[in-house]
Amino acid sequence: MGQKIHPFGFRLGVTEAHRSRWYAPKAIYGELLVEDQRIREYLDKRLNRNPGRPHAAVATVEIERTREELVVLVRTARPGVVIGPKGAEVERMTEELQLMTGRKVSIKILEIKNPDLSAQLVAANVAEQLGRRSSFRRVVKMRAESVMQNGAKGVKIQISGRLGGAEMSRRLDVRLGSLPLSTLQANVDYGFEEARTTAGRIGVKVWIYKGEYEAQDEETTSKAAGARVRSRGRR
Repeated sequence: MGQKIHPFGFRLGVTEAHRSRWYAPKAIYGELLVEDQRIREYLDKRLNRNPGRPHAAVATVEIERTREELVVLVRTARPGVVIGPKGAEVERMTEELQLMTGRKVSIKILEIKNPDLSAQLVAANVAEQLGRRSSFRRVVKMRAESVMQNGAKGVKIQISGRLGGAEMSRRLDVRLGSLPLSTLQANVDYGFEEARTTAGRIGVKVWIYKGEYEAQDEETTSKAAGARVRSRGRR
């Protein structure tokens, strides 16, 4: 029997920060936790699963709370769709969230520069194509190659269910590059999505390895140190 753990949960508190950042006393902790989930479900349904409007490609929703206000950070590859014409969409969402929570709400939009390196967006794209009855082998292979071409060091895409409308469910996965799942310092992004087909639901899981946190930190530090040395030399 395999012992598996969520890649984000495995690194939480070590190299990854929480996606809900706030403190509350025990009496209202559960209430705020449920409220966070309702906010995420509302934004996901409105921006990613609304058939009447274009897909907003929202990967994650982070929530920060202070005594005065509730800040919602929306990470998306299509900020224009989330903001709407002249900011109308953001204003409408802010009003509805204020009515839902009874608190002052502020929505901040953060753009994802490279959607092909976001595991959640890759999973959503694969699920969308499977829903359109595209060839599942071709879809998975093309997306994996696209991720590697955009600078990833490793990728794994796994789909399971009634693939191609088959009677029995099965599993297919494509792996490219390296994927050190047991290494805490490895920056592994994980995403999950379900494709709704006429034969049933197909689960899509995506792992993307972007390199090590330590190496990225050292590169940033060395650049900063080099800048300091040069500035001393000028004096």
